[in-house]
Order: sequence, then C-alpha cells, then structure tokens
Amino acid sequence: MTSQPSNLNLFRPALLAIAISSSIHSAPMLADGIVSGKLVTEGRQLSLQGAAVRLEELNLETATNREGEFQFPAIKSGQYTLSIEYLGAEKMSRTVNVTDDETLNELFTLPAAGVTEHVLVVGRAANINRSFNQQRVADGIISAVNVDAIGQLPDANVAEALRRVSGVSVEMDQGEGRKVSVRGLSPNLNSVSINGVMVPSPNSGDRAVNLDVVPSELLESLEVTKTLTPDMDADAIGGTVNIKSLSAFDRDEFFYKLSADAAHQDKTGQDSPGLAATVSNVFSVGDGQDNFGVAAAVSWNNRKFGSDNVETGGEWDFDNTTPLLKEVELRDYSIERERLGVTLNVDYELNENNSIYLRNLYSKYEDTELRDSVTMEFDGGIAEGGTGNLDGGEAKRELKDRQEVQTIISSVFGGTSRHKQWTADYSLSYSQAKENKPDAVESVFETDTISGDFTFTDSQKPNLVGPDNFYQANSYELKEAELSDASTEDEIVALKLDLTKDFEWQNKPALVKFGGKISRRDKEASEDVWIVENIDLPMTDFIRGDADYNLGRFGPAVNGSAVRDAIASLSEALDEEASAVNDYEISEDINAAYLMGKLDVDQWRLISGIRYESTQFKTKGFGYDDGSVVRKTSSKNYDHWLPAIHARYRINDHQQIRAAWTHSVVRPTFDQARPGYIIDGIEGEFGNPDLDPTESSNLDIGIETYLGRAGVFSAFIFYKDLSNFIYSTDLAGTGAYASYDEAKIAVNGDKGTLYGLELAYSKQFSNLPAPWNGLLLNSNITFTDSKAEVAGSDNGNTVTRNVRLPGQSDVTANLELGYEWDRLSVRLAANYKSDYLDEITKVSDKRYDLYVDDHTQLDLTTRYQFSDQLQVFFQVINLNDAAYYKYTGSSDFNAQYEEYGPTWKLGMTLSNF
Repeated sequence: MTSQPSNLNLFRPALLAIAISSSIHSAPMLADGIVSGKLVTEGRQLSLQGAAVRLEELNLETATNREGEFQFPAIKSGQYTLSIEYLGAEKMSRTVNVTDDETLNELFTLPAAGVTEHVLVVGRAANINRSFNQQRVADGIISAVNVDAIGQLPDANVAEALRRVSGVSVEMDQGEGRKVSVRGLSPNLNSVSINGVMVPSPNSGDRAVNLDVVPSELLESLEVTKTLTPDMDADAIGGTVNIKSLSAFDRDEFFYKLSADAAHQDKTGQDSPGLAATVSNVFSVGDGQDNFGVAAAVSWNNRKFGSDNVETGGEWDFDNTTPLLKEVELRDYSIERERLGVTLNVDYELNENNSIYLRNLYSKYEDTELRDSVTMEFDGGIAEGGTGNLDGGEAKRELKDRQEVQTIISSVFGGTSRHKQWTADYSLSYSQAKENKPDAVESVFETDTISGDFTFTDSQKPNLVGPDNFYQANSYELKEAELSDASTEDEIVALKLDLTKDFEWQNKPALVKFGGKISRRDKEASEDVWIVENIDLPMTDFIRGDADYNLGRFGPAVNGSAVRDAIASLSEALDEEASAVNDYEISEDINAAYLMGKLDVDQWRLISGIRYESTQFKTKGFGYDDGSVVRKTSSKNYDHWLPAIHARYRINDHQQIRAAWTHSVVRPTFDQARPGYIIDGIEGEFGNPDLDPTESSNLDIGIETYLGRAGVFSAFIFYKDLSNFIYSTDLAGTGAYASYDEAKIAVNGDKGTLYGLELAYSKQFSNLPAPWNGLLLNSNITFTDSKAEVAGSDNGNTVTRNVRLPGQSDVTANLELGYEWDRLSVRLAANYKSDYLDEITKVSDKRYDLYVDDHTQLDLTTRYQFSDQLQVFFQVINLNDAAYYKYTGSSDFNAQYEEYGPTWKLGMTLSNF
C-alpha cells in the first residue's frame, strides 16, 4: 500500500518502539550478570562464526559472531549449563556461575573431535562446515560461502563465487559471471551490499551491480539473505547479497597469504597473470589485550582473451512458410580486462562494552575491447539452404574500439556499545560507483560493389557464405566514424542506528529492536557523441590481417590505431540527439524506521515487526523531438509499510523448521524511470518517471537437517506475489501513443507470481572405508515457475498474454564432486541454468520473444599441499567449452551465439595458516 509520506508517518515506528521500551522498564528486569566468551580452534587460533551457544536452563540461545565471540547480557545470578555446538565437532558443555554486576568470560577451544586438526580446520569439508554453521543460527533464511571455500574453486570474482550457492544463478558476459539472479528473478530485483553498505551501480541504467568488478581475493565471506527481517533494507525481492571483507579479528594472530597464478586461454593463446596478498594482525593498545586489529588485502589480475560471435538479433521473418533470415552479424572480440582491488579494515575494542571499526574497499575494473564486425541485411530475407543477395539490403564492416573503466568505493565507520540490557549499533557510510568510457571510436566501412549470391546453413549458428569480393578489403571504404565520451557517477551516503533491548517476557527470553536509516542517493549520467561523415578512405589503408574467427569466413580485421590517426584531423559534428537523451540527474532520498521483536518460547524462535520506508524521487533529463531538445523534470513521492513474521522451530540439535512471511519493494531502474525520450517522426522511445515500484509479498517454508561434518539436507518452498512488476513494451497506436507506429516504454504490470522448490544436499563420506572416505558431495537444485500478464499493441489494438517473468529459469543446479586425500584435493564442479525469457519484443507475437538458452559449465580444480605453508593449484575453467546461446521464439532460430573456449590456470599460494 502506498500513499503520500508525512513527517509524522516517518517517526511513528520510532515513537511506538520508545513506548514499548518504556513499558519494558516497568517490568521485572534481568539481573546485571553477563555471560560472554569466545570459540577458537586448537593451535591455529582461528575464530569460528556461527556456533550455537546455549544457556540450557534458560532456553536462551545466541551464536558466535565473525570474531568467534558471544554474549548473553543481563543474566540472573545463579548456576547454569553453558553449551556450545559447532558442526563437525562434538558438543561442549560446562557449568558456569553468574554473579550480579560481573562479566563472566569463557574461552572454548575446539578439539579435534576424533580427526586430525588439519582436516577439521582446513579443507573443503571444513569450509562447508563454516558456511553451514552460519546458516543454521541465522534468524532468516540465508546461504553463505566463506573465503576458503571460494578459493577451492576457479571463481575469479564475486558473481562466479555466488553461482555455487543454492538458488543463485549468474548472468554471463564474455564467458565471465557478471550479475546474479536469486530464485529466478532478474538481477535488478536483488540488492548488493559490502560490509552491510548498499553498493550503487556503475552502469548508467541499472540498479543491478556488476559483481565481476570485485575480485574474490578481497572477501572473507558472502551471504545471500532470502528472507528479510525488518531491520534490513527492503529493496530485494529475490535476495540480498552481502559481501564481507576480511577483519583481523577473524584470526587471533599474525596472518598472511600470498598467491600468484598464470592463465592461458585456448582460443587466443594469450596468457594472463594474477597476484594477490592478504595480511592481518592484532595488537594490544592501552589497557586492552589483543584489542586492535588491522587487515589489508590487494588483488590484481590482467586477463587477455577473445570470443567469436554470430548473431541475428532476432531479425527473422516467421510469416513465410519457411522462416527467412533478414539480418546477420559476425563479431570477433579481442578483450583485455584488468582488475585491481584493495581493502583496508581496522577494528578497535575500546573495552568489553564498546568497539568501533572502519572498513574500506576499493575496486577498479578496466575493460578494453576491440570488436570487429561484419553485418549483412537482406531486404527479402534468405531461407536456410537457399540463396539471396544484397539488392535493397546492405553490407558493412565496423570496428568498435573502446575502454570501459568501472570503480567502486565503499567506506563505513561504525561501532557497537552495550550497557546492561541495551545494545546500540551505529554506522555512517559512503559508497560510490563510477563508469567512464573515454574516447571511444566506432568506425563504419560501407560498400555498394558487392555482387553475387549469399547462402547460409544452420539456423542456430548461421554459417554464411558469400561471394569473394564480400571478404576483400578493397570492396569497402571508411565512410563514417562516431566518437564518444560517456560517464556515470552514483553515490550513496547513509546514516544508520539500531537499538536493542534484551528482557524477559513471562519468563521467556525476548528482545525488542528498533531504529532507522537515512539514505541519500545521487546518480548522474552524461554522454557526448560526435559524428565524422563522408570520409571516403579505402579500407585497405586500415587492415591488420584476417580476423581470428572460427565460426566461418570473416575477412579482414581493422587496425584501430590507424582509424584514430586518420580521423584525428577531420572535422566532427555534435550528434545532438545522442548527446542529450542519455544525460540525466536523479536523486533518491529514503528515510526508514522499523520496530521488531524476538521471543524464544521452548523450541520456537519468533520474530515479528514492521518497516516503514519513505521515498522522494526527483529526476532531470532531456527529450529529443524531431530535432528539438527539450529539458524534462519529474518527481514522485511514495511510502511503504512492510510487515514481516519469522518463525524457527528447533526439532532437535540437528534439525529445524523455518517459515517466513515478508514484504519487500524494488524501485524502477534509472533507465526505466528517467524522463528522457527520443521521437523520430512516428517512432519513439520513452522513459517513464511515473512508474511505481515493484512490490512483493513473500512466503517461505522449509526444513534443515544437519548431518555432521559437511553434511546437510534442506528443502524450502517459496512463493512470491508481485504487484506493479515492470516490463518493456510497445504501446504504439493506443492511448497517448495513438499517432505512433512504434512507442517503446517501460510500464507496470498488474500481477505476477513466482513459486518454487529449493533443495540442497551435502555430505563428506568419512564413514566409508579408505580410500573412499575422502569423497565429498555438495549439491543443490532449485525449481521455479512464474506467471505474469503483459500488454502491448497490435495494429493499434491493446493485446495481452501470459509470460514467464523475464530472467526466470525453471531449473538452476550445482553439483560438486570432490576428493581429499592427505595433501591432495580434487574438485569437479558443474553449474546448470535452464533457459529464460530475456526480452519481449512483440507482445502480440511470442515467436519473436528472445530467450537465453540453458547453460552447463564444468570447472576443475586440483590442489596439492606441499607443506603447511605452500600450496600449488591447477584449474580448468569451462572445461566442456560451453557456449552462450540466445534464440528467437524457438531454440532453432539464432538471436546470438558466442563461444570462448576453456582457460587453464596454474598458481601457488603461500600462507602461515
């Protein structure tokens, strides 16, 4: 439900929380005794997160944090049984005596539990255990993966690491993971944060963050939260991805890790180096003991590779008995991607009740691309196996020569203060994302001398054959070049305060938590485009040999430097249309407040609350109407009340049931909501600043069974009821667009639903006789279905039909087979994602819908531990040479096909752990 916000509405949740807190003051209070402690590993002093800690007599449960610490505030004086349970180790219990106004500190050291310390603390099974412990004690439904588990597989960035997580799939770009989809929903319906700070998007139009910008070496862990609690930002319908960088308190002593590797791509034969270093240490400052920690990491790699592409863009004519191909483009890519990431984090425990931290992350991604292409347009179209010519059509060759530089900066200062029953968490954060595309050049070589017939075979991967003069440089002339400079900057400043009070309610442990967040976001995009026309220079002046292309005959490749030299002295004209419509300024101010409570009743943990978010959205942009540039402004205010209920029932120490009913809201992307437009005669493309946010009511129910070391079985069903979902369509001939032949615009749909089943199973078969006791299986599969109604135009009439939600795959799955024996570790990982609807081009005709085909990729990792400090690894990425395929309506008809080949990587790691 939305309405116009008011200042009174903004503070209502906070006022309600204060009233409840005041009433709690009048109730009997817990005494002032505090039980705290820490869990570390034997010998190695590794802090262990996610252990379940209980005061048995009080039925009070908490969990160790990332520093391995726990605390029960305000416990009545008396004698209790304190127990701690960590998956992969035996349960530990001891009797403790609590005294009023005193703090009891207990240190637990994790024993070997009947196996060697090496196997318990490190190795793939131990890493899986660490993730499962975090999942088991979480209040919501989460999936987690830690840094050591990421290092066990060939995942170069955050997106690729996340594709191993249950319910998560990845959108690929040039064979690399880029954006993530959670439970089958578009990446724009997820949110990304670094150390709890929302990350803006460097892309000019998206909210979705390109996670290939962040190297995996900078991480300590990844968490995907699938059910939001009221104290979390509500801007995620699929899920929230939280990237946690390392802290010195993750370990209790000096730590370092150095790694180096070299990769080789089969297709191009190019080699790519990579280096990474991590160091952390704890110090004693003032009267404290090991109370100051500093952690730093740097990662750099330079990947050189290429790909071959053939695409039609969906340009088929299906109105004939035999489908006709109307246009095809061959693309040869030469790419260099350089990543640099740096993180510096400081933690300071001022005393036992106060701590502060400063976490900083910087990541820079440079993508340099040369793209040779040749395009053929056939006026009448060509049937497979038939012939056609360019009469009335066009042939041209192009070179795109550009560099894209993306940077992300995230910095947060925060802390925690405790006073008896009260805990205050606070933070001030700044995050920035930038994208620059400086000095890009696209050159066009045209011809009118091509004669002879063309033919093609294979409608999935069109192999086009044309006359000889089509492949010769002397048939073409450089006619036109486009120069451009584009930049985007997205900044978020946020202030957050959370207050928690622990108390007893009818002799049951409970807490109330309330707080608020103020967020200010500003995004600005700018692009200038110049055109150089009528150049008329022969292509023979610009070639650099034949293109390295494996999908058919291509012909000559273009020398980008020669093109730049040739046009440097020529006159250029500003393209007013392109230079205006992509410029915009957007501000998005969000004020949020929430109230939630938690209650433990016997085996139940219940969480309930409500979140309020008020949004003020303002935008400025430009429209282009048949030669006239028009400045446009728009604003929109709205608010949301978002209730949530979570329940967890602990059947026993190893099995529990979870359920959650939550609400979330995702705002339109900036490209969809900007006020700009382009009108060219009776055709137009329009932004829509009047779009409403997409809202969702979510239901999740499931069971988790933990099976000991690296063992778990979980099953969850989920249902999402979406309103105001957003899609792009053509409204030409209807309503305000009655005079247009084409009117492309993003609009709100009415209702959409998504439901599914998520299964996960993991097991280390240590109970088998040697050598089979080294086998490890880690698997998950998610089944999803969705339905939504979309509307569009058909010859001036409004038509509707039901479709899958764009981006939704019916099946996503991961299978990891592993073997660990002494110092040897082998992993074979398979990732599968079924096809999904990518774009609706004609609501009136589903034959022209664009789908991304199913994708299966195999990756292999072998590691050998030469000593406690030195490890050598060998990896094969894309072992099965999986290609990217997009099709039109049916998988028989190409929209895009691209292949990359496998990549081989050899490296070494040196550490003191």
